[in-house]
Amino acid sequence: MVAAAVTNAVFAASRFGFAPRPGDLAAIGSDPRGWALHQLDRPSTTMPSDLPASAPMVAAMLQAREDKSDEGKKTENQRLRAVYLAEQTARLDAAVTSDAPLLERLTRFWSNHFTVSCIRPVIRGFAGAFEREAIRPHVTGRFADMLLAAERHPAMLFYLDQVISIGPNSRAGTRNGKGLNENLAREMLELHTLGVDGGYSQNDVEALARILTGWSIARLRDPDAGMFRFYPQTHEPGSKTLLGKTYSDAGYDEGVAALHDLAAHPATARHIATKLARHFIADVPPPDAVQRIARVFQSTSGDLKQVTAAIIREDAVWKAPYAKVRPPEELLIAASRVTGFVPPAPFTVTSLHNLSQQPFFAPSPAGWPDQAGDWIGPESVLHRADWCQAFAARLPNPPDPVALADGIFGETLRDETAQAIRRAASRRDGLALLIASPEFQRR
Repeated sequence: MVAAAVTNAVFAASRFGFAPRPGDLAAIGSDPRGWALHQLDRPSTTMPSDLPASAPMVAAMLQAREDKSDEGKKTENQRLRAVYLAEQTARLDAAVTSDAPLLERLTRFWSNHFTVSCIRPVIRGFAGAFEREAIRPHVTGRFADMLLAAERHPAMLFYLDQVISIGPNSRAGTRNGKGLNENLAREMLELHTLGVDGGYSQNDVEALARILTGWSIARLRDPDAGMFRFYPQTHEPGSKTLLGKTYSDAGYDEGVAALHDLAAHPATARHIATKLARHFIADVPPPDAVQRIARVFQSTSGDLKQVTAAIIREDAVWKAPYAKVRPPEELLIAASRVTGFVPPAPFTVTSLHNLSQQPFFAPSPAGWPDQAGDWIGPESVLHRADWCQAFAARLPNPPDPVALADGIFGETLRDETAQAIRRAASRRDGLALLIASPEFQRR
């Protein structure tokens, strides 16, 4: 390939994947946009069948709550740790080995958009199942379907306290004196759909919270324990007005109708388009690109395959190589893809914890940040350099860093980086320098 084609292939592999594996540049060839678009027609990675579904994990959590003994708590913590490490191993393997890495990038983007965090210990056993069940199947589907799957999922209902929200005038509310919890409604409007500047008010938050009452999880002694269940006795009766539209009292269907309307709202299109453009184009994406992506979102009723294709076709996405800093988890995936080495789960979890991005431990419902300033500072740069050395030290059969650098960067590798790698005292030192290089730290 000529130099320009190599540059575009390197850029495509990093911007619409994680990093080029040896041989990937030749596979991408002279049609990087076509390579990226083709991934959208690929099936999602099949995750291991032995990973537990959310419902039995929720039921097990509810059962464990009834055992107050120290031994019971110890056993439960050991079980949860084993599940967490298995989930982390599976999702890392999927990202490292996938021939459609864009789908893995999209899975992480949308999982972060609909954040559930194990900072709330109640969801530790099924945060990974949330990504597998509510996010992964929908990354090239309809946004409304993903929205409904995410908001109905036990992890979201527990994480944002929807399970304790009761209509004040419902049968249960008048009997027990309990009331609304607005967490899910607020985050749904602010983070998941309209955005913080989407034109809603506190009255709309309260209205949506009332609409969603009754959305909960089947209790331990109920049929289908651990699965989504609508409880009519906790649903707030009467009509509600959300964003100027009145919803008649229709039980569960009331919430479904509200979610579909939120998914189709113009503010949702702008909010989603801005986040996607920030993720794939630049920290401050061009406003005209955001507008075009938003129009595709609206005109296709939130068809995420077509929305992602619109991003790939944007000229702006190809004009600024290395515009984005890799967050720590992407750095780990990229290093594993180019070297073919996937560290054991305890190392990866500890590493990402030290780099401030432990999987499923985002600090708030807003998820992980997506701009350079949040990931690059004097202290974080030192932590990254230390991690690059630690990763290289663990490689069982370190490849030739000079040949590897040429195979994954081609003509885009700076002379300074190439010289530093050639002069390294050992293969491991050379690999550490490669991973720590500006070219590798950005995409």
